Amino acid sequence: MLLEGKFSVVQMNTNRRLRFNQPSRLPSSGESGIENEQVLVLVFESISWDIHTLCTIASLSRRFCAIAKRILWRRLCVNRAPGMVAALSSSDPSGRIDGGWHALAKLMFFCGGGESTRYFNLSQPSPGHFACESRFSKTSGRFFLPKNCRRDLLYMSDPCEHHAVGGDEHLGVFRGVFREFMRSKTRECLVRRQAALEEKVRCPYCGGRVWSMTAARLVPKSAARRLGSREGGLEFFVCVNGHLHGTCWLIPLSSEEEDDDNSDGSVI
Repeated sequence: MLLEGKFSVVQMNTNRRLRFNQPSRLPSSGESGIENEQVLVLVFESISWDIHTLCTIASLSRRFCAIAKRILWRRLCVNRAPGMVAALSSSDPSGRIDGGWHALAKLMFFCGGGESTRYFNLSQPSPGHFACESRFSKTSGRFFLPKNCRRDLLYMSDPCEHHAVGGDEHLGVFRGVFREFMRSKTRECLVRRQAALEEKVRCPYCGGRVWSMTAARLVPKSAARRLGSREGGLEFFVCVNGHLHGTCWLIPLSSEEEDDDNSDGSVI
């Protein structure tokens, strides 16, 4: 019993020394090295928030996935598109965003590809891919809003051009995001018209259910003009979290018809 008591005292003193010798900058939870959130942030700052590396880190373990969801995805979005992120999240001091920061990050960097839908037919699906560069613009977003919804804030990407098999036209794939979609006039119009949520289509960014704006007859003619598509040659969806995705047939534009307005855009 005496030996056991002495061993307990020695062990306690050793533990105290270990605790006192720990660097003060590390969290009390025992995190060290790459598992320390501050270290991870510094690492990603040093590599300019590389999206491929962040995807790899987030898939290593549940712990890294949780850190990415809580901190890293948001920091990535803020670093790459500060103006756009400030506009989308300005009304929420807690820093939350509809659908989560991981979904916004995916929307910013990933083209979801295209497949056949009720109002848009493809001979075969076009796969999604990481976009080398994307420009999101709120000016472009206004072209996708019905007249009575023009006060909504919508950031839209330029269409990503895909080669379509068996046709002369090229496939355009585009995406966008609303600010505070739950309070938007666009959602109000969908609810007022009793538009049904699609059964077979899901948001490629957050997995939420979607409305077809084509089925709801809320696709303005200006959307086709902005995309460089013929009228009736497009379809797009909006999910319950305000993420927009769609496809269109692109027609060649002359240099005089192209719009190079970058004044309010965020290049990612």
